[in-house]
Amino acid sequence: MNEENIKYDEKSVEPNTTPNENQEQGPQEGIHRDAVTMRLLRMVRSLRQFMQGRFDLRADSAAQAEVVEQVRKGIDFRGMNLWVLIFAIFIASLGLNVNSTAVIIGAMLVSPLMGPITGVGLALGINDFDMLKSAWRNFLLMVIVSLVTSTAYFLVSPISTAQSELLARTTPTTYDVLIAFVGGLAGMVAQTRKDKAVTVVSGVAIATALMPPLCTAGFGLATGNFNYFFGALYLFTINTVFIAVATYVVVLFLRYEKKTILDPVRQKKNSRYITLVIVLVGVPSILFGAHIVRRTSFEENVDRYISKVFQFNRTMIVDYQKSYHYDGDKSKVEVRLVGEPLSQDVIDNAQAQLADYGLSKTELIVKQADSDERLDIGKLQKSYADIIDEKNSQIRELRGRLSSLTTIDTLSGADISRELSLVVDNIASLSLSKHTTYADGKAEGTSVVAIVKAKDQQQPIDLEKVRMWLSVRTKSGNVKVVQEE
Repeated sequence: MNEENIKYDEKSVEPNTTPNENQEQGPQEGIHRDAVTMRLLRMVRSLRQFMQGRFDLRADSAAQAEVVEQVRKGIDFRGMNLWVLIFAIFIASLGLNVNSTAVIIGAMLVSPLMGPITGVGLALGINDFDMLKSAWRNFLLMVIVSLVTSTAYFLVSPISTAQSELLARTTPTTYDVLIAFVGGLAGMVAQTRKDKAVTVVSGVAIATALMPPLCTAGFGLATGNFNYFFGALYLFTINTVFIAVATYVVVLFLRYEKKTILDPVRQKKNSRYITLVIVLVGVPSILFGAHIVRRTSFEENVDRYISKVFQFNRTMIVDYQKSYHYDGDKSKVEVRLVGEPLSQDVIDNAQAQLADYGLSKTELIVKQADSDERLDIGKLQKSYADIIDEKNSQIRELRGRLSSLTTIDTLSGADISRELSLVVDNIASLSLSKHTTYADGKAEGTSVVAIVKAKDQQQPIDLEKVRMWLSVRTKSGNVKVVQEE
């Protein structure tokens, strides 16, 4: 019994000692945890206050009435606004026509197109239906005037080729949606400040690029190319809708007071209309954007595949073409080879490696010479040298032609004509041009050709004196003077 009691006592002591130790350590650990938690809470609170102070839009926000009045002024298209729009459209059309980025940017800086679009977004945000009607009327007037102006320009323009700047406005993508939305946010935030950030508004006008698509649509109408017309008009629609949506979002975020309080049913209906417009405009651009991303990825994969797989000692790649299809047909890669023909096993192996480069649904087409037409490296090098010589000859010839078509570079024909009439008597008019001399199909030199006409046909002109004076004046050692009868 004693042994059992001893054992029992030992067992009873062991459970009792452990809780006592835990009871001594528990409060200290709890205090430590509470201190850490408090420090973390203070840090989070400080960080939140810091972020609020930095990103608070209400700190320097202008009064709602001031912002509304400012936007309302930009809506109305009459007088100066209308003429500035017409001039800006002409400038942008010229820039697209001659492919000048600087000219296009200048046109966007003076363009007043943002006014009605911002007005639509603000009117929706504060339920000002009078402003909304005015903004829509002026927006339609703006579009019609822009299309008529740009179409009229391109109808009379001697340049009818679509340049790269113009082509860039015919295929809208998801990125255009993002640019328009973020640009609209930046523009509206800038307009709601006490000190208007003019540089921000100007930058938004450039980034969102409202004017070039309208001019491109005018080009499409003038040339009868409706793919350009609808593509550019769709890009303009994307920019318009998402700038207005961005304005609407900023107005909601700043909690502007509603001019008209709508019942919940009508408010919900309006929200549905806005969502429907966003979906109808945005979804096609997402599809276009996805197509462009897939095509770009396909082309990059093909370049990587060709550079890695088609590396042979006696066989060279002359050219390869990439043909991307997204409508169910297989994409194609066509490779042209010269030199020692590849065996079918090698071609099959190259075909099998397509999947390793993300080209599993791509067909490989290899075009090469027959086995009887093996490559002579020496002949190939000579052929390349002949091609280079021919190209150099063509370049010299084209430079000669350009030189012959160009007027005197650093001289003013009008100034020379006035000066010559003072130096030589009986000069009625002077015509100057550059002339290139050819021999055996090659340009040998350039001369200055002067054609002079006498005031009095009965009195002679000292042609030698004219030639010598023009040699000094034009700094040309080869001047030819001809008198017009």
